[in-house]
Amino acid sequence: MRTMAPITITHFTDPGCPFAYSASPALAVLQWRYGDQLDWRLVTIGLAEDPQRYVDAGYTPTRMTVGNRQRFGRFGMPFTTEPRARVAATSRACRAIVAARRLHAGREGQVLRALQLAWFTTTLVLDEDAAIAQALGRVEGIDVAAVVAAIDDAATLAAYEDDKAQTRSAEGSATEFQGKARQTDGPVRYSAPSLVFQGADGRRLEAGGFQTLDVYDVLVANLDPTLERQPPAQDALAVLRRFPDGLVTQEVAAIMAEHNSSPDRAATERALIELLGEGAARREALADDALWRAA
Repeated sequence: MRTMAPITITHFTDPGCPFAYSASPALAVLQWRYGDQLDWRLVTIGLAEDPQRYVDAGYTPTRMTVGNRQRFGRFGMPFTTEPRARVAATSRACRAIVAARRLHAGREGQVLRALQLAWFTTTLVLDEDAAIAQALGRVEGIDVAAVVAAIDDAATLAAYEDDKAQTRSAEGSATEFQGKARQTDGPVRYSAPSLVFQGADGRRLEAGGFQTLDVYDVLVANLDPTLERQPPAQDALAVLRRFPDGLVTQEVAAIMAEHNSSPDRAATERALIELLGEGAARREALADDALWRAA
């Protein structure tokens, strides 16, 4: 990899947003393709401070479970078929991410990932501390108890409010122009997942809201066409070794797809099952799919 400054990506997201979760395959491709030439900066949105917002809008656990599968299942990420006990707000999970960023700098992306998987493939009610702790148990090397205990720290609250202020600064932006911004609690805000790319020369390009891999790839290419660009993977095991925390089937398939084409999920799943049979891979059942890791 080169030693010059990477492209910085400010990633506005929320662990309870199905759009953000469904973008995971595209984000995995970016990580595979450009590696540490991209410097990811995570900013939490805080979609809901209280579940009453969703309840007042008519949402129920059953409606949300059915809606996730019917609307977002086509993007390939796993979704549970079992409704949780009640509707949950996202604020506390966002603050867990902020606390992890304070206590374990650089690990907040893994914390986000663990919370997303728990949000959409389990029935954990993730505005409860015990549930958050259980979800974070899959993140190796962090002090889960300390992270959860820091959710209500003054420093965490201040950092979280700063995240929310950054998120709610989308008025007049390219994201608002494209109709991808939202205004749910006052100021115009970035929706999840919004990615803001900034090059070493200060140029700034936005991919607001849910976008395709093609959009992200075009923005990177225009900001810095001298980046080293990893070709599509030819070997599923190489992909699993690159992502030791594990990937779901669609993410592996996306990384193996040629030229941003549609992933061949069936062929990828066959390759992963063959690796499993050879003892080269491990499989963790995850709702209607699996999380795959190298053995």
